[in-house]
Amino acid sequence: MNFIELAKERYSCRSFLEKQVEKEKIDLVLEAARLAPTAGNFQPQKILVITNKEKINKLKECTLFTFNAPVILAICYDKNISWKRKFDGKDEGIIDVGIVATHMMLQITELGLASTLVGYFDPAKAKEILNIPENYEIENLLPFGYPAPDGKPSLKHFERKNIEEIVCWENFSK
Repeated sequence: MNFIELAKERYSCRSFLEKQVEKEKIDLVLEAARLAPTAGNFQPQKILVITNKEKINKLKECTLFTFNAPVILAICYDKNISWKRKFDGKDEGIIDVGIVATHMMLQITELGLASTLVGYFDPAKAKEILNIPENYEIENLLPFGYPAPDGKPSLKHFERKNIEEIVCWENFSK
């Protein structure tokens, strides 16, 4: 499968089978995270792998969206080592973990699995439940696994703007 086919294949799955994901597949997803580019190659990402059913159920205290996935990745970055832009101090750790998450989601898809990136959660509660140190920012949760038969893309998934609506050449235009 070429890259554009892979990108088209990936969708947000909101229903998973109870089937466990093989460790070899989880390892490939984590390798994709390791290979993702980061600002200044500082590699501030830290990914917590959660497969324990009780801990996944406990996460329901901070989010409605675990979708009964057998694996949830808590995607974090270390704010003490992430690169900051000198002009305004912008912390690029947020962007770094976005790139990391994208690499992992595409690897998940290539393996025949499905995922959905969850940003709707209480970060303070998640840090408490997962015992995440203070210097780490938790940006996203990434539930993944084998898609259930009803875990199909939403109709909205197929709504895409035309390329002319999202791209400008040389100058911004209305």
